[in-house]
Amino acid sequence: MTAVISKKESLALLKLAREYIAGEFEKKSPDIKDISNEISRDVLRQKRGVFVTLHKRGELRGCIGNIEPVKTLGNGIRENAIYAAFKDSRFTPLTRDELPLIDIEISILTLPEKMIYKNIQNLISNLVPGVDGVIIEKDHHRATFLPQVWDQLPEPETFLTHLCTKAGLSAREWEKGRLLLHTYQVFSFGETDEI
Repeated sequence: MTAVISKKESLALLKLAREYIAGEFEKKSPDIKDISNEISRDVLRQKRGVFVTLHKRGELRGCIGNIEPVKTLGNGIRENAIYAAFKDSRFTPLTRDELPLIDIEISILTLPEKMIYKNIQNLISNLVPGVDGVIIEKDHHRATFLPQVWDQLPEPETFLTHLCTKAGLSAREWEKGRLLLHTYQVFSFGETDEI
């Protein structure tokens, strides 16, 4: 059973993520007691997959998360906020001057479900653009795109091609029909949203 997250709790979770990032500049744990009191313990303790995404002036500035529900939501947001800000290998670490320019988004994932498909046409028709997050796996290669990536890559063929490249596979590997695929959905909210 998953605890429901209210609008007030969504705002508090975003504040929490921002405080954790700001605390890294001070090299001390932030005082989050007041913020934590705005969030139900059931919400903070539930184990969920969660991603924290940072945008700067509308452009991606960091995104780290865990797909499987291996961490509590509270711990996942703390760790992934810090990693998105300072340890996403695609970007230089966030600077103190950039912090006010960053918008934070949190995505809470449903459990991934294996996608069964007979052929490529069936695969394409079973994907729901804008709704499905997709995980692909082959051998030791694995990657995911959150559902929000459909905004930049709205065609399933293009989406899968970029996802294969992200996984370190050949761009058209998905056409061979030998990938293991899982889909999931997200409950996402950000500082720029009207929550």
